[in-house]
Amino acid sequence: MAVDHKKADATEESLHRIFTVPEAPDSTLGRIEKEISENLNAFLQTHIAAREKPLAEIEKDFSSAALPEAPSFVSDHTHFLLDKLVAQSVHTSAPSFIGHMTSALPYFLMPLSKIMIGLNQNLVKIETSKAFTPLERQVLGMLHNLIYREEDSFYQQWMHSANHSLGAFCSGGTIANITALWVARNNALKPDGEFRGVAQEGLFRAMKHYGYEDLAVLVSERGHYSLKKAADVLGIGRDCVIPVKTDSNNRVRVDDLKQKLAELKHKNIKPFAIIGVAGTTETGNIDPLDELADIAEQHDCHFHVDAAWGGATLMSNAHRPKLKGVERADSVTIDAHKQLYVPMGAGMVIFKNPAHMTAIEHHAEYILRKGSKDLGSHTLEGSRSGMAMLLYASLNIISRPGYEMLINNSIDKAKYFADLIEQHQDFELISEPELCLLTYRYVPERTQRALSLANEQDKEALLDALDDITKFIQKRQRESGKSFVSRTRLTPEKWNRKATTVFRVVLANPLTTEQILQDVLEEQRMIAQQSFISFPKIQSLTDKILNENEMAE
Repeated sequence: MAVDHKKADATEESLHRIFTVPEAPDSTLGRIEKEISENLNAFLQTHIAAREKPLAEIEKDFSSAALPEAPSFVSDHTHFLLDKLVAQSVHTSAPSFIGHMTSALPYFLMPLSKIMIGLNQNLVKIETSKAFTPLERQVLGMLHNLIYREEDSFYQQWMHSANHSLGAFCSGGTIANITALWVARNNALKPDGEFRGVAQEGLFRAMKHYGYEDLAVLVSERGHYSLKKAADVLGIGRDCVIPVKTDSNNRVRVDDLKQKLAELKHKNIKPFAIIGVAGTTETGNIDPLDELADIAEQHDCHFHVDAAWGGATLMSNAHRPKLKGVERADSVTIDAHKQLYVPMGAGMVIFKNPAHMTAIEHHAEYILRKGSKDLGSHTLEGSRSGMAMLLYASLNIISRPGYEMLINNSIDKAKYFADLIEQHQDFELISEPELCLLTYRYVPERTQRALSLANEQDKEALLDALDDITKFIQKRQRESGKSFVSRTRLTPEKWNRKATTVFRVVLANPLTTEQILQDVLEEQRMIAQQSFISFPKIQSLTDKILNENEMAE
């Protein structure tokens, strides 16, 4: 007897159904919803494949550029997504995956996300986000209060002001940093006499009016790459982001900053912004923000703090002092999708002075009319989703003391892992954790001794070989699917500022245990032992140096 394979078709009835009728509880989608609502992490652990599939193989599943000429049944397509997409996704919430900035999410965000998606509010204007607009303004006020701690009267006056904004909610730290420097540039080249400002007349006429040879932004050499994007977009050029040297703790050197400012003044180049980093992406270190604020005041510069990583630390009374001086910043970037534990796509830039954002204000006849409370008049992005709802929920459900516990635990965990590394004879700690990030690498105990005895040529060769084995371990560990650490390149003082490949970990996931950290280190050690077959140079060089030293003695 022939099997009747029913096909989906594009009829008015079927289209109406997918807009109005939910899937049955026993359907594929229905079962998924139930599993996710009961235990999200268990669902992900079950459905994400343990071992990586090569990217070239994944690309084959997404290789057709043709638009479908026939619809699919929801369940059929859901099966496809489970097999081809979900199974090969990165398990960012896994407690043993400690190389990502992402973490496990609170369970309540899943059903709340469905409400947010179903409402489909557009935060660009009040007509499509009536209640979401005041909610987002309150969220911005709450973060402003976290940073600047103004009186209640300040927030009553400014939080819902139609002509002002305390900041902008955006998709992430990149847009937040661009917005901060956009405001800084427009205020530095503001209207003056007959000149109507850079926003109206452009950069060429602005520079001609003010008589500057060029503009510059100064930031630590550990500054985020988004700052060069901002310089590119704003027309000042990537070369005008001036990197300032860092010390042995990856913090900006104030003496080098002052020297570079003097050089710029001599060349008639206007430094319109100085940026302090509160939690570098690679190592989690915090610049001396108070000193930077002093220098910014002396040179009439906009002082911006990129606290995309470290901003959440302000929730902790114990660790808040590490960011002393952030309250003097003209603007601050914070990413909620890092240590405020909301899904990707939630960044913010907060401005100390509510009037600062008028420098980028936009209006149109059909939208963003003058006097309206449309949030889009002060944002780079136009149409935006209501992500602020999820942060608002998290701030209320977790509360400041709850976040304080999460922050404190993550920093304690990083210190524990750093101690574990230092106690292990075959690992070397590269950067001490200030927040929940740290870097390290595998260096066998015998090789450490060889490095201390080697001449410059042999030392260089041995360090290069260690870079190769670090890359190998990181890649092999990722491919095994059990755990994951990321890697980066640093210039440690210990190795004469030579670019060095290191492991980088982020210990923000509250589900990561001490046992998991021990297992991650042990897995790396086992992979390293196996790798000596592929990288005999380390052992042969080590033996050569140690033997030569013994003969010399």
